[in-house]
Amino acid sequence: MTNVHKPRLRSFCSSGWPDYELLDSGDGRKLERFGPYTLIRPEPLAVWPRALPQQAWEEAHAEFFMHGQGEGGHWAFYRPLESPWTMRYKGLRFQVQITGSRHLGVFPEHAVQWDWIMAQVRRAGRPLRVLTLFSYTGLATLAAARAGAQVTHVDAARSAVEAARQNQTLSGLDGCPIRWIVDDALKFVRREARRGVRYDAIVLDPPRFGRGPKGEVWEFFHDMPVLCEACRAVLSEQPQFILLTAYAKRASTPELRRWIAELMAGSEGDLVVGQLVTRPTGGGHALPHSLTVRWSAWRR
Repeated sequence: MTNVHKPRLRSFCSSGWPDYELLDSGDGRKLERFGPYTLIRPEPLAVWPRALPQQAWEEAHAEFFMHGQGEGGHWAFYRPLESPWTMRYKGLRFQVQITGSRHLGVFPEHAVQWDWIMAQVRRAGRPLRVLTLFSYTGLATLAAARAGAQVTHVDAARSAVEAARQNQTLSGLDGCPIRWIVDDALKFVRREARRGVRYDAIVLDPPRFGRGPKGEVWEFFHDMPVLCEACRAVLSEQPQFILLTAYAKRASTPELRRWIAELMAGSEGDLVVGQLVTRPTGGGHALPHSLTVRWSAWRR
């Protein structure tokens, strides 16, 4: 039986960042510090006026401008900037860099998820096998490994997996048992089920839209419930946790809650739905990000 908390949407905010700050947001943009550099990136959810004076924004090293509605665009550089550079968070070290999109190799709001993953692995009191899907540059994977889990990391982009392996070395975790897989998430899970491989925990961080290494199309609202059903077949008899992060704009909390509740039907635990948020250091509005669903086993 899963206990579902429904009263309100909880807010999960990252803290303890030495190398990241949301300085300000507003007018469709956000001003952030990534290590030694201050950057401006688009943020459609920041519909309010900016809190900091214009001078603070004019001191940014670079700014990303979107081309239309997609991820494409270009960076404008205002001050010298060397890319890539290294950032750190609670024992994790990783590279970030200017790319052809607004993304830099890290989603800072996910740090609260990394903390939760590490806490769940340590709380289990037993060795865990963890599967991370759509794992990007590997910070959720490294958080689980650092806490003592054996991890299988899956992402469709070879470049992302290579970056994750570099982050493993930077974090001093080369000795940790991590299996690196370049594959389509759904195909991989179905193969694991046929092989009889089972996992105690699954981390899902799917995009709204994407393509697998062989051109497989991923569309969140069509494929996410299919993937959840497939994940049921690779769960161990004593699952410890499930973590879903959803950036799809039309995703609703009842829909996400239902998918994970159905995935964990028959297992005893708590299911909580929330939203990742970042609070600016310069005052002003807290910035909302993705929705998240967390399922964790009751203490035995």
